[in-house]
Parts: sequence; C-alpha cells; structure tokens
Amino acid sequence: MKRQLVHIKGTKDGLVLRLDDQCSFSELVEELGKKVTEGHLDGKIDVQLHLGKRYCTPEQKVQLTKVVEQQQNLHVKNVQSDVLTIEESQQHLEENRSETFVGIVRSGQVLRATGDILILGDVNPNGRIEAGGSIHIAGKLKGIVHAGVNGNESAIISASHFEPTHVLISNHVEVMTNETQYLLQHTEQIFAYIGENDAICYDRIQEVRNIRPKLSTFKGGS
Repeated sequence: MKRQLVHIKGTKDGLVLRLDDQCSFSELVEELGKKVTEGHLDGKIDVQLHLGKRYCTPEQKVQLTKVVEQQQNLHVKNVQSDVLTIEESQQHLEENRSETFVGIVRSGQVLRATGDILILGDVNPNGRIEAGGSIHIAGKLKGIVHAGVNGNESAIISASHFEPTHVLISNHVEVMTNETQYLLQHTEQIFAYIGENDAICYDRIQEVRNIRPKLSTFKGGS
C-alpha cells in the first residue's frame, strides 16, 4: 500500500496540510499537486503548510506555495517547519532576550532592543521605542512604540499609563485619535496586541495571561 504523503485537515481558520518529511522533495511536489486538484472547495481558503522535520530552502518553499496556489481559491498563509537554520536559531535567541532601560525616554530619543524591553520610567511625547519582541513600560507612555519590528505578531505593548501617539505591532499601525474610545476611558494598566480580527486591540494588563498565555514561561501567579 502506497504511503500517504499529504494529510489534509480542516480547521476554523482554513486547511492544514501536513507534508511527509521522509520522502524525496520531487515525490512530495507531485503528491501535493494531485491532492490540491482533487478537492472541490468553494470560496477563498487559507492554507497552512506543515513541513515537519524537513528543511526546505526559500526557493523550495516558494515552489510548494505555487503548487498549492495553482488552485486559485487557495492561499498559503504560512509555511511552518520544525527545523531551524543556524541564522533562524540565532535570530530566535536574540528576539527572546530581555533588556531593561532605567530612565526617561525624552522627545527625539530612539531606543531599540533586539528582543523584549522593560522601561523603568516614562516615554515622553516624540520619544520612540522599537523592539523585536514586546515592550513593557513601568511609567507613562506618551510617545511612539513599535513592538515586533521583525514581524513578531505575538508581541505586545504594555504600560502603567497608556497614552501613546502611535502604536505599531509588526506591520500594523494605529495613530491615536479621539475616536479610540477604549483608551479615552481607560489609560491605566493597559496593553496592546494583535487580535483575532488582525487589528490592534487593547485590554487590561490583567487579561494578558488569557490572551497571550505563552508570553512567559514563569510559573505561578493568580
């Protein structure tokens, strides 16, 4: 009996295609092409490709994506692998570093961090913070903050007093206006994150553990 090289699973977010990581790449491409043309699915459907322990070059990932998207209603949203290159591993380590800055970020000053950063002080108007990970401010935030600058959409921005002029997470941007009703009514102990609607959302810091349960590996708390 021929081994199945492509397993398809439907989820509320679309389709997950788990690809065999032991066969040759050419066999995988052939099988994938057959699988995506067999189905008769209506509407635009997001697809996630799981490569398992197979390492694919960027060119091979593009090839797999093209095979799936030959069906015009299928859109590959993510290609995931359990294997990291040395460069990706190094980037992951850098983005998970945590730095601390003590003091005031003044107007015109730009503070950058590769991973998470904790500011023990205020961020004045026109002061700017950029981080590869999350940004936490134990003080007043009145400037510009950009978390997840390299595309980390799980990053958050939290502050004791949340009154920024601009909030950026990954490639999402929000300019604060009087129409941001939630922040007009709640400025204390707030955090920003990318919600399920793919937009920047705000909530009380107490809700972080429910919305981003993987944010910390520290055990405990209530």
